[in-house]
Amino acid sequence: MRSLRYLTLRPRRWPGALALVLVLPLAGCAAAERPDPAPPASGPSTAGGGTAGTAPDVRARLRVDGGTREYLLHRPAAGADDGRRPLVIAFHGRGADAAELRARSRLERAAGARGMLVAYPEGLDNGWGAGTRATERRPDPGLDVRFTEALIKHLVRTERADPERVYATGFSNGGSMALRMAAQRPGLLAGAASVSGQLPAGTAAVEPSGPVPVLVVYGADDPVRPLEGWPSPPPDPEEPIIPSLSARDSAEAFAVAGGAGEPVTEEKKGYDHTVWHLAGPPASPASSGSPASPRDPAATVELLVVHDAGHTWPGSDVTPPRGFGPTSKALNATDTILDFFTDES
Repeated sequence: MRSLRYLTLRPRRWPGALALVLVLPLAGCAAAERPDPAPPASGPSTAGGGTAGTAPDVRARLRVDGGTREYLLHRPAAGADDGRRPLVIAFHGRGADAAELRARSRLERAAGARGMLVAYPEGLDNGWGAGTRATERRPDPGLDVRFTEALIKHLVRTERADPERVYATGFSNGGSMALRMAAQRPGLLAGAASVSGQLPAGTAAVEPSGPVPVLVVYGADDPVRPLEGWPSPPPDPEEPIIPSLSARDSAEAFAVAGGAGEPVTEEKKGYDHTVWHLAGPPASPASSGSPASPRDPAATVELLVVHDAGHTWPGSDVTPPRGFGPTSKALNATDTILDFFTDES
């Protein structure tokens, strides 16, 4: 997947001033389910979990919109190259948290080997405002979008994240959040990937507003949120479940926004792979007898429908909750996503 700088030449748009960030060492995955009490303001600690040449994972807090938000940050091993690093923002699913997605996906291992930063933000009430409809629990439907923007800006400034190589991914509700960021902030991201997450529909609809590479990975036998989408989900006593497009319609919406042509579908071992090639910039006019420059077909929107897979992260070693269906081993979603982000970028 190639960066769409050649498609979107808009500058990165950042939110206003941010307040102080408090950083704590991460005391292991299992113990990281809730933020530790805030310590005195300080820089990143070097204690806990670090090895030679590797900065420890940290739990940090960020003041946004008058409130405090949390995230886990994984830094890759120190190397000779101290330049800008790609950044992956990874959103957990509804009812889960950053540590759960970290264990489920092991993104930090694969991303660290590629020299990428990974930030796992924590959702309020263990969820995300992936749709545009206000609810009693989420009266400000744009809050999580602004938090994500602020987090990216902060990591660009403090961790030398590359603003031209920022990616978003997530699982389930977190996958829908990643798609919302790609749809509404296409100039902010170089790509997005969703596992078991679809675009919100109905009164909470999110519509792509510009070209951005997107990958949707979905289980063909998802019993939690069906492959065909959920136009009329059942009521939930705690928080309304938002309706959604089908997995294919979610991907196709990004393809249309990117000016893509007709898709091509191939049957692979264990999954079906559909690809839309996004339109590049208009072909340059011929000059001095030279032929016009063609559009660049490298950037894509892709849909992977995984056979014999439920509402799960393909390739994960973590046993899913009862009722979520099987986990396919025909595909490693983590490597597939990171390859999609980094290929030819």
